[in-house]
Amino acid sequence: MHPFEFYLKLGFEHISNLAGYDHILFLVVLCAIYKIQQWKNILVLVTAFTIGHSVTLAMVSLDIFTIPSNIIKFLIPTTIFITALHNVIGVKLTEEPKKMGRNYAMALFFGFIHGMDFSNYFKALIMGDSSILVPLLGFNIGIELGQLLVVFFIVGIAFLFLNVIRAKHRDWNVFISGAAAGMALISMLENKFW
Repeated sequence: MHPFEFYLKLGFEHISNLAGYDHILFLVVLCAIYKIQQWKNILVLVTAFTIGHSVTLAMVSLDIFTIPSNIIKFLIPTTIFITALHNVIGVKLTEEPKKMGRNYAMALFFGFIHGMDFSNYFKALIMGDSSILVPLLGFNIGIELGQLLVVFFIVGIAFLFLNVIRAKHRDWNVFISGAAAGMALISMLENKFW
């Protein structure tokens, strides 16, 4: 079994690695509707995503369920597409979001799906019957740290566009969400499982 630090680093690299752009793209579109002043909402949303991710990793590692990887490869861009669509038609940017529960539930549920993407590799790493507590804890703390770094970068760019360049928040959201939806749609078509 590998030490805690190994899993911490693995989780951090998993979420911050540009090769895993799908997770980064999900974070980008998840944050597109928020301003820097709403940083608490962003942190809770990202943590909900991590909780979903960790529940799936635990369940797959304990052989509670498995889903074929070809279906997962389709579902991940689908989560990005749905989130982008929700950003454009399901959210009013002119007022403070009052119904954050829906966003948190969506982030949590989509975290379940994104967690499936790495679960088989993670299961092989923990070597079957070993305790999953230390690997799961290390991996998920690493993911959370990686996500916070990515989110800090995303929110910094949004701050630049919204406060320095003075782009309209609606325009920013539509541009980011539209680009993410387009990339997700291409990925969905490339990874269709039927």
